Amino acid sequence: MTTKPDLFRQLPSIDELLHVPALQEMTIRFGHAATVEAARKFIDSLRGNIAAGSLDDEELAVAIAQGALTIEQHLSESMGYSLRPVINATGVILHTNLGRAPLGDAALQHVVEVSRGYSNLEFDLATGERGKRDVHVSRLFAKLLNCGGREISTIVVNNNAAAVLLTLNALAEGGEVIVSRGELVEIGGSFRIPDVMAKSGALLREVGTTNRTRISDYETAITERTKLLLRVHRSNFQIVGFTEQPSLQELAGLGQKHNIPVMEDLGSGELFDLRNVGVHGEPMVTDSLRAGVNVVTFSGDKLLGGPQAGLISGDCGLVARIRGNPLFRALRVDKMFYAALEATLLAYLREDYDSIPTLRMMRASEDELQHRGEQMVRKLRISSPQIEVEVIESRSVLGGGSAPGATLPSRAVAVRVAAASPDSVLEGLRRWRTPIVARVENDRVLLDLRTVAPEQDEAIVAALESIAEGGRADPSPV
Repeated sequence: MTTKPDLFRQLPSIDELLHVPALQEMTIRFGHAATVEAARKFIDSLRGNIAAGSLDDEELAVAIAQGALTIEQHLSESMGYSLRPVINATGVILHTNLGRAPLGDAALQHVVEVSRGYSNLEFDLATGERGKRDVHVSRLFAKLLNCGGREISTIVVNNNAAAVLLTLNALAEGGEVIVSRGELVEIGGSFRIPDVMAKSGALLREVGTTNRTRISDYETAITERTKLLLRVHRSNFQIVGFTEQPSLQELAGLGQKHNIPVMEDLGSGELFDLRNVGVHGEPMVTDSLRAGVNVVTFSGDKLLGGPQAGLISGDCGLVARIRGNPLFRALRVDKMFYAALEATLLAYLREDYDSIPTLRMMRASEDELQHRGEQMVRKLRISSPQIEVEVIESRSVLGGGSAPGATLPSRAVAVRVAAASPDSVLEGLRRWRTPIVARVENDRVLLDLRTVAPEQDEAIVAALESIAEGGRADPSPV
């Protein structure tokens, strides 16, 4: 009988492993240090199994013979990309956990073009002097946010929370900011407007009640310390019933009367009129500016459909003050963000809405989604009779704190797999070569097609076929 000391003596040394041709090739691919670490973990695992008595002589020989494969699998997992593309079949268009707005082809191409080498990010090609990075998108926003004779300027920071923080600090540090109690929202990740305001150095002055705030509440609260009147869009909840809120025109008029700027934190930043797809009640950036709001902050990666960014648009003098704040340099974005944002804005100016994935998803017709679903169902019924599958009506949501309560009619492929629980099907889908994220309702897995690109349909069918055959979906690097 082979004893544990005998088994321990059969273990190869790290040096012996590194002389195996397969591991020498791995050293070239993954680097010497990473390969040594993986080999050491392999030996440590075998040593632990021997100590636990879970390996006999024959099993140890097999494990050692498969050592190169085991080490390569470990290296592939540990040295591969953690951030990976996924297929969003949840029906949530602006899914924060899945990266919010996907970028269009033109935006991606422009990012590659300006990032591969040098660019004129802060260089004026006409004069040969140093320029400002703002010009690349401010000129486009000026056209998109046309307010008649009023000149609008725009600057960019890394997200909307940064835009709010910077604007409050630049315009109201040490002074009071008046805001309705019904607008003291908390956004994702437990970030609260009062907390952001406190960090900005501005003092919060709450007025009204949770459900009712009148213009007189604002006016009564104005003192010589008042620096700003703030409106915060309730982006992720609704107040219904016995409610009251002054219009933007009333708030802007009050600001003009007392020579106090009015700021609105819009959050989502709608440039495309969502009423065209049946969503009502979500304010557009142009609506706020035309109502007389002096400064508006909004996101780049929500309804706008661009990269993550915080946009600050408004009166040129105020935006210049905000840009001159030292925090601006700490919060600004780089050339890749400007490239993606510039390409997205140009698509708006051309009215090429289908080139912006977020808008294309919103504009997709029910007939189109039904047709795609029927094609997928037809293939699955032929290839995998053990799958119970049909196309059902579904409701998609905008997500990302946009248009709370609003949904879009959609179609979903509803799936049951014999001898497999819905949770195991979900896990199998997440293990596909391009992970697929879906949801479960009524003991069925639903794959909502509004958030799935047409070219991704085949991947979903292939993954479900593999799961139905009892496979692990696909030997992905997860």
